[in-house]
Amino acid sequence: MTGTIDYGNLMHDAMRGLIQKVLEGVKETGLPGEHHFFITFDTRHPLVNIATWLTERYPDEMTVVMQHWYDNLEVTDEGFAITLNFGDAPEPLYIPYDAIKTFVDPSVEFGLRFETQESDDDFEEEIAELVARVESVDEAEDEEEAPKSDAEVVSLDSFRKP
Repeated sequence: MTGTIDYGNLMHDAMRGLIQKVLEGVKETGLPGEHHFFITFDTRHPLVNIATWLTERYPDEMTVVMQHWYDNLEVTDEGFAITLNFGDAPEPLYIPYDAIKTFVDPSVEFGLRFETQESDDDFEEEIAELVARVESVDEAEDEEEAPKSDAEVVSLDSFRKP
């Protein structure tokens, strides 16, 4: 046993377990109410499986939105598979939990961030930008303006070793 407890990694494991439980619930009953997810992941992770054209377009990281249309959601202890629509072209994806950088549900102002060098302000700005982008798509589809909100962030920066 080492001389210290690695709280940072323990928290990451717990947060990834939370994502797994949420996705298992969605698989069983669908997305409840206004819930939807922005999931940013590292496209370079060795176990990520996405189309070559997506890897070329997003060589470092990619954010997907799980909201109106998704199919074939499969949830395992290591990650999840899902088919999402990219410009009327369904594409299957496999995302291991270890590749996830952020998981945000703006409908309830909830967000998780994993091991990032960005400051909290940068992360909050990124979330606000993602929310605005999705809301503008929704407005175009529904011709109604959705309320904008800043997401609450659970950050592990204070647990990180220097």
